[in-house]
Amino acid sequence: MITAPATVERMTSAAHAWLATLEPDQRTKATFGSENDDERRRFFYTPIERGGLPLLEMNPRQRQLATALLATGLSVAGYNTATTVVGLELTLDGREGFVERAYPLRDGLTAFRDPQLYYLAVFGDPGGREPWSWRWGGHHVCVQYTIAGDTLAPTPAFIGANPAHFLLGETNHVRPLAEVEDRARALLHALDDTRRTTAVIAAHAPEDLTTQNVPRLLDGFERVGTWRMMGSEDSPALIEGRRRTRERLGLTAEDDEALRFRFQPAGLPARAMTAPQRDLLVSLVRAYLDRMPDEVAAAEARRLSGDTLDQVHFAWAGGAEAGEPHYYRLQGPRLLVEYDNTQDSVNHIHSIWRDPDGDFGADVLAEHYAQAHAG
Repeated sequence: MITAPATVERMTSAAHAWLATLEPDQRTKATFGSENDDERRRFFYTPIERGGLPLLEMNPRQRQLATALLATGLSVAGYNTATTVVGLELTLDGREGFVERAYPLRDGLTAFRDPQLYYLAVFGDPGGREPWSWRWGGHHVCVQYTIAGDTLAPTPAFIGANPAHFLLGETNHVRPLAEVEDRARALLHALDDTRRTTAVIAAHAPEDLTTQNVPRLLDGFERVGTWRMMGSEDSPALIEGRRRTRERLGLTAEDDEALRFRFQPAGLPARAMTAPQRDLLVSLVRAYLDRMPDEVAAAEARRLSGDTLDQVHFAWAGGAEAGEPHYYRLQGPRLLVEYDNTQDSVNHIHSIWRDPDGDFGADVLAEHYAQAHAG
């Protein structure tokens, strides 16, 4: 739970400005009751239709105001990263040959890679007496906040990139998520052999985030095929495709077990690092926090310091060099970061920041209702 009155004020104002432009049928799609917990706790980072109103169904001014709400939930750098990722949908479409794929939309239209297939949803009454939430998401971007009074919860917060690395001209390298990759690899290379042995928990990286998009983190969660996340049933072709992916990555049952998410963190704790190594860890954590507004990032940075930082573990899997499939995890009190770069010739990044105890505002809502019913 973060107290951030200035950020909340900006979000509330931006939400009201957007909602005021909507026609009745748009508002029906865009808004949900605050009690609609199942929908509020759904999030995806795959290209799939979501609850809410897509940019595709907004006029230019509505799209602008929808994006202005997104900007209130991110720093300038975070906003630039997110909008770059949105624009990459056109780059990815070209790389894939502009293939038509099933994606149910209005009037039977089908599409798949489209920077207008990002959805905004508002839950409850912004600025009202009861908690409210908003969610802005689509392929590789999911930003959502739960708000009660002047307090908020910013997780889960996902940003990915495909491609993660591409050229503009011969020498201009574009890497939207360079910091979360390079800072982690710098930390790994800064470890001596003994510490690295503790930090590396598996020889091979997983094919996706180990917790995928589960709304509530579960000890021992087992990954499923990505198609299940997208609502498809098992098929021989999909199962065979996953088998080939696992074979390419070298994944074994031993790797699966070592990588399985547990509430007991795996890897090397910060308290066992040298001072320079801890500095690199802090820099890596800040790469995630600094995506958020300054008020939010500063509050989380204060919390993740001192004794709390000592308990943060760094875990790595896969190759140590650029271009090799790799994965890492940061885990500590009320912190879970996951990152992978294993798909599309190691040019496809997923990264997420979560709070095992406070995702979707669990702590914010608990505090609000405890106060509301006190006495």
